[in-house]
Amino acid sequence: MDRMAEDVVRRGRLSGERSGEMVHFLSSMDADRCIADADILVDIAHVLMLSQKRIIERKTAQDLLAALLDLYDNGIPESVFDERFEDVHAGIESYLIAKIGEETGGRLHIGRSRNDEVATCLRIRVREDVTRQLSILLGLRQVLLARAEEHGTTVMPGFTHLQYAQPTTLAHHLLSHEAAFARDCERLREAFSRINRCPLGSAAFATTSYPIDRELSASLLGFDSILENTMDAVSSRDFILELLADLSILMAHASRLCEELVVWSSSFARFVELGDAFCSTSSIMPQKKNPDSAEVMRAKAGSVLGATVSAFTIQKALPQSYNRDLQEMTPALLRGIQDAKHSTRILADMLSSASFHSDQMAAEAGKGYSTATDLADMLVQKHGMPFRTAHTLVGKAIRKGSLTLATLDAVATEEGFVRPSDLGVTPDEITSALDVSQSIDRRRAPGGPSPFAVKISLANRWKALEDEKKMLEERRAALSGAVARLISDARKEVSR
Repeated sequence: MDRMAEDVVRRGRLSGERSGEMVHFLSSMDADRCIADADILVDIAHVLMLSQKRIIERKTAQDLLAALLDLYDNGIPESVFDERFEDVHAGIESYLIAKIGEETGGRLHIGRSRNDEVATCLRIRVREDVTRQLSILLGLRQVLLARAEEHGTTVMPGFTHLQYAQPTTLAHHLLSHEAAFARDCERLREAFSRINRCPLGSAAFATTSYPIDRELSASLLGFDSILENTMDAVSSRDFILELLADLSILMAHASRLCEELVVWSSSFARFVELGDAFCSTSSIMPQKKNPDSAEVMRAKAGSVLGATVSAFTIQKALPQSYNRDLQEMTPALLRGIQDAKHSTRILADMLSSASFHSDQMAAEAGKGYSTATDLADMLVQKHGMPFRTAHTLVGKAIRKGSLTLATLDAVATEEGFVRPSDLGVTPDEITSALDVSQSIDRRRAPGGPSPFAVKISLANRWKALEDEKKMLEERRAALSGAVARLISDARKEVSR
């Protein structure tokens, strides 16, 4: 085995060649590619800390930093990802030793373990993924708000149990989805605060005898704080469990919306037509336009949930502290992140492409006696009838097939109730109560479907969205600023 390909981690305690199958089985290189760039940042921060604490000499730090900056500027060579190394951390260390010699390169790993190193790299990668997912979610919410603004007076049927329930507006319906995605944003923001805590300096699990400065390392890498207990820091992956659980909830929300788009685009409903780019046709039936993107997205919700279950199952029975089982959480994490990211981005574009058939929606809005509740409410509000009596009266009139004054009077006589006509109810009042537009307009409580309530909701939601955009930009600026300062400090140290 040539010097460059030698795994410097194994050469001391272990001997003997592994079979190719065994090497592949233990290697995490496929997943490690996603944290390789983070590993360079962690190495740079660690070397700067070692230098500032005078654990290594300045010249050693300068040579190490120069080699690491070369990797940062020009990319990590493919040789680092050779499966003969168990992971990217060993690959990078072996590369540095081959390039600048063991006298210098062999000091990179002072005061740390791969355990705290990988935990730190994962958190750096995951916090980037969270901010990216938040940005995509904000874009999706913006599309929903914009489409809702277009359809503030577009009448449509509302459903419970997939049965006609009460009329509403398309704006009200779209705002319901935006509200769910807004809570997804809240969950991700809250998760970020727990993700952005630094394990570096924990070493294998019991920290180190070197006089390291964990707070300095954390600050250099843009973390908000350190994870104090070092055993917990290296062996816990609850930040992954939390993120995947949050993404599973997000994808459940996306799947519900996709389910509606599938149903609404059917020939039975004809409420919406999706853009051609998001649909497919049949290989045999030339007339077909199938909402395949929405269907695949429903399946992706299951994929993300599967990744979540996989991650929980891996961690649920592990003793403290670090166990190699944790290596298998990274592929599940990446799968969940990728599926959620692509799905929500495509969902935003698909909604932008949608053409809503407002005439068809309006034609269906009054079907199924969807304003019957308004008639019962009118009997209560204007004529003092007990609600349960009014509810019974209207329900039995529907069984008879009409909601006319004559039918209501007939039912009242049969049931021994006071006849509505004797209370002064008029046919015009019944017509007004059953009118779809008036039914919607009467629902002015906060968050309701009336144009008045929707207008207020839209103003509130737009403001909330803008506030979240500002918070996200501040967070992203803080992270990018930390990386910029880290690299600047490293370059200054090299040139001193």
